[in-house]
Amino acid sequence: MTTPTAAVRERALGLPATELPAYLYDLTALREHAAAVRAALPERVELYYAAKANPEAEILAALEPYVDGYEVSSGGELAHVAKAVPGRPLAFGGPGKTPAEIVSALELGVDRFHVESLYELHMLADLAARTTPGTPDTAPTGVLLRFNLPLAAASLEGSSLAMGGRPTPFGLDPADADTAVRLLTDGTYPQLRLLGVHAHLASGLDAPEQLAVAESVLTWATGLAARHGAELTEVNVGGGMSVDYADPEARFDWTAYGQGLARLVDAHPGLTLRIEPGRALTAYCGWYATDVLDVKRSHGEEFAVVRGGTHHLRTPATKGHDQPCTVLPVEGWPHPWPRPAAGMERVTLTGQLCTPKDLLARHVPAPGLRAGDRVAFGLAGAYAWNISHHDFLMHPRPGFHFLGSGQADQPDRA
Repeated sequence: MTTPTAAVRERALGLPATELPAYLYDLTALREHAAAVRAALPERVELYYAAKANPEAEILAALEPYVDGYEVSSGGELAHVAKAVPGRPLAFGGPGKTPAEIVSALELGVDRFHVESLYELHMLADLAARTTPGTPDTAPTGVLLRFNLPLAAASLEGSSLAMGGRPTPFGLDPADADTAVRLLTDGTYPQLRLLGVHAHLASGLDAPEQLAVAESVLTWATGLAARHGAELTEVNVGGGMSVDYADPEARFDWTAYGQGLARLVDAHPGLTLRIEPGRALTAYCGWYATDVLDVKRSHGEEFAVVRGGTHHLRTPATKGHDQPCTVLPVEGWPHPWPRPAAGMERVTLTGQLCTPKDLLARHVPAPGLRAGDRVAFGLAGAYAWNISHHDFLMHPRPGFHFLGSGQADQPDRA
């Protein structure tokens, strides 16, 4: 689905050059994809959206009918998501939570905290006691202990990004597990309730790899609970479903994944599994559309300089890949000077930044590419604009268009 949808293609070609670059989000395509993901999952598997992937309010709202809640990882995300989709369940994760952020989350009635360390557990307990003092009607604050669990090296071979299974700043060390569980079950912190275990260990895994990790996490979590005679109601196995930028048509197998998760929950009656994908939900609904400003030859290679660059779309620079793209030819040429065109079979697409690292896609098969043609970069619906260094060189910011929203588009949002 990296080829632009009809709605995206029409908008990419219809915008005047002065309104490029632009992010184009096809919300109809997003809803269809989210509905298919939801349908593939068994009843006792909850689907939370990791808002860090793309926190645009229109994206959050489009996902609302299909997700059980949202995972946020900062005070800023917390306030933003709570405003965009009011009243929806929120899980507050991420390392280094500040006291002010935790108080805000408590005051907003966040349903569950993913606790990353013993320090954070002590801090949460103290702040919960002061912020939401216990009354007969006050439920204890829900806690999922996030652990950095050991994994066999083979489990991470397909990973594009490992958050666990090796030394990282994420989660509790398993050596602290018994202490953390005791604090939550022996009456030390009655204002807190142990709900379960969280373990997001890797990103970029396919369905069989994800299922193997999920089973490992579930086995470890239930073993921990049995050792303490504790009851777990939830296990969160994280996100990280693969999105292959080099082979965009190689899609994550949600059907097989759902079938595998069904076998896991059937083996553990009364336990709810939760997943929290981000990229795998929204990446396919977004395109970064722009136009070619110049085509030039340098030392035997050809380059097309496009309006914008990695200061808008940092994904290829961050992950070291070539962003999938589609050339949209434009026949008219409004200028009196000659129109440059590629004379070779392959062209490297770069942006306007004064750095050789401003590469969007290398050696793209685009014979005859001309200045004035449009290019739509696919898989731009996640970890794209929101992770980019927007102010470098002070170029204009892109426009934002939410197609299928039923609302007016919002170009040139600051």
